[in-house]
Amino acid sequence: MRLAERFGLPLLVAVAAVAAGYALSVGLEGYFVYLGVSAVVAAIALLGLGVVTGTAGMISLCQLTFGAVGAFVVSACNVAGVPGGFVVWLVLGGLAAALAGVLVGLPALRLRGITLAVVTLGLAAAADLTLVQIQFPGATEGLSVERPEAFSDDRSYFLFAVLVLVVCGLVVHFLRRGRWGSSWHLVAFSERGTAAVGAGVRTSKLTAFAVSAALGGISGGLLTGQVGLAFPASFTSIQSLALYVLAIMSGAHLIDMAVFGALLWVAVPELLKRWGVPQDWGFVIFGVLGVQALAGRGNLGTAWRNLWYRRRSRTTAGVGLTDVADVEPLPPGDPVLEVRGLSVSFGHVRALSDVDILVPEHGVLGVIGPNGAGKSTLVDVISGFLPRATGTVTLDGRPLTGSPARRARAGLRRTFQQDRVPPGLTVGAYVRFVARRRVTAAEVADALEFFGCPAARTPLSRVDAGARRLVEVVGHLLAWPRVLLLDEPAAGLPHEEHVAFGRRLRQVPARFGVSVLLIEHDLDLVRSVCDRLTVLDFGQVLASGPQAEVLADPAVLKAYMGETELL
Repeated sequence: MRLAERFGLPLLVAVAAVAAGYALSVGLEGYFVYLGVSAVVAAIALLGLGVVTGTAGMISLCQLTFGAVGAFVVSACNVAGVPGGFVVWLVLGGLAAALAGVLVGLPALRLRGITLAVVTLGLAAAADLTLVQIQFPGATEGLSVERPEAFSDDRSYFLFAVLVLVVCGLVVHFLRRGRWGSSWHLVAFSERGTAAVGAGVRTSKLTAFAVSAALGGISGGLLTGQVGLAFPASFTSIQSLALYVLAIMSGAHLIDMAVFGALLWVAVPELLKRWGVPQDWGFVIFGVLGVQALAGRGNLGTAWRNLWYRRRSRTTAGVGLTDVADVEPLPPGDPVLEVRGLSVSFGHVRALSDVDILVPEHGVLGVIGPNGAGKSTLVDVISGFLPRATGTVTLDGRPLTGSPARRARAGLRRTFQQDRVPPGLTVGAYVRFVARRRVTAAEVADALEFFGCPAARTPLSRVDAGARRLVEVVGHLLAWPRVLLLDEPAAGLPHEEHVAFGRRLRQVPARFGVSVLLIEHDLDLVRSVCDRLTVLDFGQVLASGPQAEVLADPAVLKAYMGETELL
């Protein structure tokens, strides 16, 4: 049943698309066949832009430069008579463009926003000038590219282009539903969140650029087969910029909207021509629509889907914590996470000073303290987000060093105070990605039910803030780490649900085999979960020990001042 749900509908849509393409190839005539192929070529290019911009959240203003790479390879293969024919040349062009995409994506590892836009636009402009000088292989000799033998005439070539688009759409669909796609969504929403689950931020970005560029290369190769020759005028930087704006405006990360954007790409200039308006005004129209989309932080595809969801349901999914049977707690064992002499300074400000913390096997250690005590700094240092610190951190007796992703893979996971759960995924897709291992549907459903989370098929965009925090916890627990650092996990939950959530946290060591370090302001929750506490104040350990002793310590009462009544 699960395989049927996963593959059945996409394949059914693909068959319908091929059938529609066949019908159009029979019905279209003359110039409309040319326009049809142009729309398909633009749809593939937009589909690639949807990966890198709409899904992975990066700016790329050189998509047609990748198209030029694909066109150059197809033209060169045609001139050299490379065996395999047009289909093989098209694949080689896509692979060459993917390699170029990785090279272009390298600056994206350090650059963001307008800086990355300038770099990619500059590359497009440089490629434009270069192509004018060197020309494409076979262009000066007038050596036309040979189409596939079975698709040599214009109508059949349109059907061939539709088949390529369908294959590209299926590949993108399944990539987005897999690990790569989840990493693209997560890196767009939070690079820190990506690293915290053990995924490589660099890998996520480079794979997005590679897939996007490969699709751009394929579109360029198809365009060469359509015209017969490749010309620099087909791959200018201004066209790349207009294509990017159109991708943002239409929402090209959605496959149907990539096709819709391609129809606009072809239709708007044609309508302007029929009305006697210069076609260059099409770029102005795309620019105005793109500015509107960027200013409104939305696009047509997302707006239409939100309208559909609102018609179906006006409520968001929340937490449904119910009574659960208690599991016998396991006795605390030897320390699994040891922090010794941890110190951090920001200039002359001492954020942490000689902090010692021990998290026992099968235990839940609470870390509390007033605002500004250094709790969040402590979690950042332990998890690798603040590497410039003195002292030692060991996990199972081994030094814990390196990047956050490396520490996560070693068995240390963490959650964040801020929302790091991307809305573009379903609950189940996010949990499976964060788990970083093969988990069964039963495991996922059981863990989600235990924490009162929405069902796995629920889109995270329809889940409220409190429930998303618990979904984040579930994903990390299903990874079976040795230690999980929870930074105020109950934030966003109604106060009456804190105690119910605390009962579940108390069972985490026995149920999931995970030790917990809990940072929390709600002392009712702390009391219900933690047997041992460590209190931080001005970056120093003020008290540490059994809960009752620590909360009765006069120094702790004084540090909390206005919170004394809560203690």
